[in-house]
Order: sequence, then structure tokens, then C-alpha cells
Amino acid sequence: MSPADSMIAAPEAGFAAMGLRPEILRAIDEMGYSQPTPIQAEAIPYVLKRTDVIGIAQTGTGKTASFTLPMLDILAAGRARARMPRSLILSPTRELATQTARNFEIYGKYLNLSMALLIGGVGMGDQEKVLEKGVDVLIATPGRLIDWFERGRVLLGGVEVLVIDEADRMFDMGFMPDVERIVSLLLGRKQTLLFSATMPPEVRRLADRFLDHPIEIKVAPPATTAATVEDFIVEAGEDKKKTLAKLIRREGIEKAIIFCNRKREIGGVMRHLQRAGLNARDLHGDLEQHHRQLTLDQFTKGEVDFLVATDVAARGLDVSNMPCVINYDVPLNPDDYVHRIGRTGRAGRKGRAFTMVGPEDRKLLANVERVTQRNIKRLVVGEAGNDVIDDKDPGRDADMARTGRHRLARPSEPVPDADNSSPSPVAAGGRRRRRVETERPAAEPAPVVAASTARQPAKAASPARRDGAKGGRGSQEEKRSESPVLGFGDDVPAFMLQKVPARLRSRNVADESDED
Repeated sequence: MSPADSMIAAPEAGFAAMGLRPEILRAIDEMGYSQPTPIQAEAIPYVLKRTDVIGIAQTGTGKTASFTLPMLDILAAGRARARMPRSLILSPTRELATQTARNFEIYGKYLNLSMALLIGGVGMGDQEKVLEKGVDVLIATPGRLIDWFERGRVLLGGVEVLVIDEADRMFDMGFMPDVERIVSLLLGRKQTLLFSATMPPEVRRLADRFLDHPIEIKVAPPATTAATVEDFIVEAGEDKKKTLAKLIRREGIEKAIIFCNRKREIGGVMRHLQRAGLNARDLHGDLEQHHRQLTLDQFTKGEVDFLVATDVAARGLDVSNMPCVINYDVPLNPDDYVHRIGRTGRAGRKGRAFTMVGPEDRKLLANVERVTQRNIKRLVVGEAGNDVIDDKDPGRDADMARTGRHRLARPSEPVPDADNSSPSPVAAGGRRRRRVETERPAAEPAPVVAASTARQPAKAASPARRDGAKGGRGSQEEKRSESPVLGFGDDVPAFMLQKVPARLRSRNVADESDED
């Protein structure tokens, strides 16, 4: 064992050395954790000292426990008052708020602390009763909290500890004005903790405005993927749904989150997977909260294998053993790529991520690779198997042609000869000819009309004229000398049997002479 490994395994580097209460350490031990993650090891001591903290770490690194554990220790000494929560955690989504509440339940089960959860789409009768008695921890989304505050159902003057979780996501979803208003209402605030996967300028300005001499902890550069995740770009053709099903089959993927950019795409993708015999469900913002929570619970328990979702599930969905993530669409925001694939490869486990790219996604892919500062390996799903292609390989074009990435053009069918009895309706240029009816057999009786009274219709072209290779002036004169045949059956219209005046007959003959 190396000296570094000895330091990590030493007892003083574990949770016990941080000064957490025995009740909290007991709950941590029952969860099977013995060593904190880097963000937890750095942040927990400062939070216990009541220092403002900015924590920057990619998703899946244990940010939630880095503030829930020390908050439980702080809140264990004190008493809540009616309608005045002692601490407040702001979450951008319902799912993340629910996951944070579960952390407090798990790690605070041996402490006599109360908690309330304010999120949209859920009946709040029980939560209101809890708030009436007073809660130690209030977890809420910004919109619902402002609604309750304006109705006088919750008072914010007693909040001492504020946590802004996933601050960059707050900005992406347009919640920054609500967050700023809420922070300005917390007159009794003594400590502010801000956690984020990235630090865009807008989040930096928020931190500079509301945090007091914060300690900034950065355990990973912004917009970097976890080392435990192996990600690939899948070259998709025009039919992405077919490529998706083929990818799942050939890679042996048994469980995955499949991310789509737009809600209108989710239904089609889910139904295609279901028709392929896969156990798939959908998850997006238009669903009722109870339906979304039921789907998440089924997916977490293994009752659902494939979850087709928008970015509403990119944050806050914590499945400990998530083997794979598939981006059906390249994320519109490059930072979301990190958040999406961060759902796999968690807690030291290996994970895989596949991003499907069509011709229209090249610009979005370039943005992802620019922000993450890496070239992602390409994977072509062909009929014979999967091949990984290196972008810098000079033989890449040959490999793509061999594996079927570019569909080879089918040669045009040859044009049949003029004497072919069944010519193809498709010419060399690929355009479909109009079907032409041939003349009726000479054996069938047909009314005969003088050449001066009617002409052969243009559609009834002779084979010589149809092939275009032997027709000339001689052919036209020979055709005119023949009596045109019009098939009307047994009943001939009366106007066809009327005599033609001599002056009209002479004019028609003169017209034919001019044409020649």
C-alpha cells in the first residue's frame, strides 16, 4: 500500500474526524459509507464552522451530503418556531428537492428534527400542518415558496442557514429573479451555502452579492466529465429511433436513462422502444407530480428498465447503480452534457454514456467538445457490429464506408433497349415515365375516322417515338399516312359520324402541310 493510500484509509480521514454527532455517524455507517468524497471532505468542516461556502463539483460527487450532514449537526441544537423554518434549501426541480429530503430522512433518522417539503404538483395539506408546528428544515422550489410566502403560510424571518443547490441550473431555468427575491427576505440569515456544477458569470454575481467572505471549494474543473464514465458519440442515420434500438441490442444495455431535448419527442421514442419489446416509460414536466414520482420509484426499484426523459431528470435523480445514459439528442447547452452523463458512473462505479449525433447535430457536438476540452470517441453501429473510430485516423473514411456509416448510392438501373417488350418505367435519370397505353390489336373492330377529321392523340405514341432514338421526320410522315384508330367500343358518338365541310377539310390539310 502506497503512502497516499495509507492516508486515505486512516481513521482520522473519515467522517468521525470531522466532529459530527454520534447519531449522524451511526446513520452514515448503516448506509455503508466510511470515507467522505473530496467535496464532502473539504466542505463539511467549513460548514460546521458556520462559514459561507461556494462548492463547485460535478454531479454525482456527493454535494448533497456535503451540506445535509453538517446542517443536521448544527440544527440538532435548537428549537423550531411555528411557521418559521430554521433553515431553507432551494432546489431548481421537484425531483432534486425530493432527493434532498430523502437525504435528511436517511441521515437524520436518529435526531429529533422536523422537515417540510414545498414543491408543485402535490397536495400540501399535511405539509401545512407541519409548518404550523414549526420545522427545522424547509426544502422548496423557488416558485412554490414565493407563493406560500405571499399567502402568509410561511414566515422567512427565522431562517439562519440558506442553501442554494444547483445554482447554475437555477439560472438555466430562469429562477434567478425568484432566488434573489427570496434571499433578500431572509433578514435573520447567518450562513449561506451555494453549490453548483459550473460557475457561469450570473452565478458568480449572485455569490458576490449575497455571500460573506465565502470559502470556495473546487474539486473538479467546470464542465468536465467523471473519470469513471466512458462516453461515445454514436453516428446516427436518418432514422434515429431505429439506431437507438440497434444500439441497445448490440451493446447489451439492460437499464438506461434516455435524454431528449423536447417533450414532443419523448412519446415517439418511448413507443418505439415498447414496440421493440423493451420496458420503457416517459418522464417530463407535463406529467402530474404523482405520476412522475411513481415512474421514478419504479425505475429506481428496477420495475422499469428504460426511462425516456427531458432534463427534468438530469438533476436530482440518484440511482446508485445506473450503468448507462443515452443522449437521444445532443444537449442544447454544453454544460447539460456533464449533468446528463453524470447520472452514471456514480459512487466509484463504472458507467457508459452514448450520444446520438445526426447531420443536424454537428454544431451542438462541436460546442460540447469545446467546453469539455476533449475529443469524444466515435462509435458506428453497423450490421456486423460496432467499430470505434478515431477522428484523427487517416483511414477513417474507409472505415466509415466499411462499417456502413455512409450508405453507398445504388447504381441507376440501365435503360432498356427500344425493342424490349417490357421497358422499365424508370429511366437512367431516375425519373418515372408516365405510363402510355399501346394501340389496340388490329383484330378488334374499331370505328375508322378520316385523317382530315381527327388526329392521333399525343399519348398514343408509337414505340418508335417512345424510345426517342429512331423517330425522325420519316417516322412522322409514315405515321400520318396510317388511319388513326380511336377505341370507343360499340357506341360511336354521333358527332364523329357527321360530314365535315370542304372548307374545314382543306384548312386541315393546309395545316398539316405547314407542319411538315
